[in-house]
Amino acid sequence: MTQLISAQELFTGNSWMTEAVIEITDGKISAIKKENYDHQNAYPLVVPALIDLQIYGAGGKLLSEFPEADTIQKIYDYCIAGGAAYFQPTIASQSNEVIMAAIKAVKDYKSFGGKGCMGLHIEGPWINPIKKGAHNEAVIHSPSLDEVKAIIDFGRNEIGMITVAPEVCSQEIIDLIQSNGIVVSAGHTNADYASAMEFFDSGIKVATHLFNAMSPLQHRAPGVVGALFNHKTAMCSLVADGYHVDFSAVQIAKKIMGERLFCITDAVTTTGSGFYQHQLVGDKYESAGTLSGSALTQLKSVNNLIEQAGIDFGEAVKMCSLYPAQIMQQKNITGTIAINEKADLLCLSADRQLIKMYTA
Repeated sequence: MTQLISAQELFTGNSWMTEAVIEITDGKISAIKKENYDHQNAYPLVVPALIDLQIYGAGGKLLSEFPEADTIQKIYDYCIAGGAAYFQPTIASQSNEVIMAAIKAVKDYKSFGGKGCMGLHIEGPWINPIKKGAHNEAVIHSPSLDEVKAIIDFGRNEIGMITVAPEVCSQEIIDLIQSNGIVVSAGHTNADYASAMEFFDSGIKVATHLFNAMSPLQHRAPGVVGALFNHKTAMCSLVADGYHVDFSAVQIAKKIMGERLFCITDAVTTTGSGFYQHQLVGDKYESAGTLSGSALTQLKSVNNLIEQAGIDFGEAVKMCSLYPAQIMQQKNITGTIAINEKADLLCLSADRQLIKMYTA
């Protein structure tokens, strides 16, 4: 079956085209052309579907509290409504029993035909308690090799990313995680500048939520933030809601890091039980009066980057699609619109609001 989608303006993830036609055959893009352009039914804007590498829950169900396939389905529905076709359901620091249950939830979700899940993001508990943020200190610890092996063996092919504080993990453990195709992200870390540079030089290619829960940039102690600014290749996620990071700081970071900076939502949901309880206050979440999570969607991230941080539309889209895809390097998830790739498209109004999502 062949379908034609016309776009007044098309951003492929690499370049812009005007009055373009995307031809889709059996879920893949078979052509991008000018012929058969439909002026009457063309979408104002078409861009690659977005990608969210860190989201904790949706619809009143936090994955760490409800580690089941239905929670992941609710997260997927939330992501689709907010412009993201692919996502990593995430749990903050938890017991090994909950981690295993979350892995099983991912397995069940996929076995039921669930779409979009790139794998579980395990954020902690192998982090530095000094930079625990809102994480539960009771479960934070340095892992043993056997513990990590057991989790990886159970979660083989179901874990996409693990956020660790590298200073609390041995190099053997980091090597083990990476050798199993899992991305190691440095986060909730109190490493100094020299140590952080060494971690990034030794193969850790990404860090979790810039500025938040990491040693700050100070003029005599540049910290992890300084290392990320100075490193040539290390990438880092960012929560672009204006609460986790001031938009002026987003502008500064973007000027320094360029294509190495990308967005996550870090989104949570209203919860009243378990370790992590969040209540919506305005357009952010708080726990006992403290900022505890965002109410972002990835499309909102794009618009915030444009409207609040002065970032170009195409670059804002790349920060929420192409760059996350480059981090994960998963087959057929590229964050671009190109011939022979899956047709994952975000169709927007002229003011960048969602009209329709196409997913392969």
